[in-house]
Amino acid sequence: MSTKEANRIAIMEKLQTGEVKQGKAARILGVSVRQVRRLLKRYRQEGAGGMAHRLRGIPGNRQADPAVLDAAIAAVKERYYDFSVTLAHEKLVAIHGFPYSRETVRRTLIRVGLWHPTRQPTPVIHEMRDRRASEGELVQADGSPHAWFEDRGPLCTLLVYIDDATSRLLHLEFVTSETTNAYFGATRRYLEKHGKPLALYVDRHSVFRVNTTKALTARVEDSNGKTQFGRAMEELGIELIFANSPQAKGRVEKANQTLQDRLVKELRLQGINTMEKGNQFLPAFMEDFNRKFAVVPGSPVNLHLPLTATDNLAHILIQKHPRRLSKQLTISYGNRIYQITTDRPTYAMRHATVIVEENPQGKMTIRYNGRELSYRGITKHQKSEIMDTKQVTVTLDRLTQAAHRVWTKPAVNHPWRQAARLYLEENAFNETP
Repeated sequence: MSTKEANRIAIMEKLQTGEVKQGKAARILGVSVRQVRRLLKRYRQEGAGGMAHRLRGIPGNRQADPAVLDAAIAAVKERYYDFSVTLAHEKLVAIHGFPYSRETVRRTLIRVGLWHPTRQPTPVIHEMRDRRASEGELVQADGSPHAWFEDRGPLCTLLVYIDDATSRLLHLEFVTSETTNAYFGATRRYLEKHGKPLALYVDRHSVFRVNTTKALTARVEDSNGKTQFGRAMEELGIELIFANSPQAKGRVEKANQTLQDRLVKELRLQGINTMEKGNQFLPAFMEDFNRKFAVVPGSPVNLHLPLTATDNLAHILIQKHPRRLSKQLTISYGNRIYQITTDRPTYAMRHATVIVEENPQGKMTIRYNGRELSYRGITKHQKSEIMDTKQVTVTLDRLTQAAHRVWTKPAVNHPWRQAARLYLEENAFNETP
């Protein structure tokens, strides 16, 4: 059962208890009301197992013949390698009797790497958007780097999760900076407390989205164009929506402005100077904040979906990087060489693809076909730190503050002052009346 099908179970339960109407369930699941009735009937008869698709594992009746597609690919490689998709399809139909549509040719050529699609520019249209009706239907997330402890503590970032329907703060957490591991840890604590929202509304930070149009690195190719956070949300069945501007996610941006005013003052009044004590204070602050600023949603139904047995957060909210083993069963990761130690014949694993997993605490695991492998480190190389734009800004602010703190007025006997005194004395002796 896929994550999408597993998420239907919670909706079916709400339908049976009358918490959700059939029309609302149809909009959430993206199906018709008639399909919702069929799913509910099957759920009552077969239970959770009835949510699995009946055609899984059965080849489609309209599936293209692989032999015909292979012949078309061979013809394109030999004769039509520089043709456009439309022209190649015309030649395949006219000369080779190709029976399928142009779209079939396009998808096939993209799959084998003979055609690279070009993305058409999307016009940017900003318009007013109403709140979502139910809590958990859309949650906005953002990070706010700021001097939260003023000059009493370190500069840090506050991760903010706010509900679009109610403007309730669902989770706040102080972290050093906006990194993938920081969001993994905060998101895990959010999901364990509230459940899974239907969608997350985020900005175009590199944690959430690949922002280059020429992404040819192994990191991007191996994740199918998704970041580590995007891959994790896809496994959990949570949709990621990217804002085109700060104004588009105005709910969380307005909350950041309010927090930079009220929270900073509350931390000062409480005498809190560290992130650890600040995180302990945040739950009480959120409760008071929500009591003052939260609004009543259009629908009383909470659409947060409960975590299922397949939602293993410890295995999903981690970084996963594919690597290919060498002849000596070694891989390179994090500027260090690791060698697999195994009792099985070494030739059986040469050039095999393994998955390197690293949790937010930095613990590394290497898996092959789902099984954990034992390994040992061999060498380590010097690594230069790479920082994103927000980290650079925070670092420069920290260095500037440190420079202002250490500056002192030069002493009376400072060499700079002595040189000035000698210069004045020499000019005084050489002065003519």
